[in-house]
Amino acid sequence: MTTNPTQPNPGADAVDAAIAQGLDLDGSPIPAEKLALYHQVMALEGQRQRSGVSNTMRSRIVRIGVKHLPQTELDGMLEGAGFAPLKDKEIAFYYGGK
Repeated sequence: MTTNPTQPNPGADAVDAAIAQGLDLDGSPIPAEKLALYHQVMALEGQRQRSGVSNTMRSRIVRIGVKHLPQTELDGMLEGAGFAPLKDKEIAFYYGGK
């Protein structure tokens, strides 16, 4: 997939494509220092030991779901899909200030 960063295209794929091109979604260049730090941290993440696909899926669902769903709805969806419900520390971190 080729993304033209000057055209609006929502989603993580558009962001990943823009980073690969070194351009922001509006077409402006991403400063080299920001790209270097991003690539450095992503390389570290790529080396991290994983605890399993299910745990990673749950983590991503929580991290992204909190931006779009109320706490009770996300919690019910997690449980309905067979994942562990939201943990107290997740609730405090993501929903505590809302």
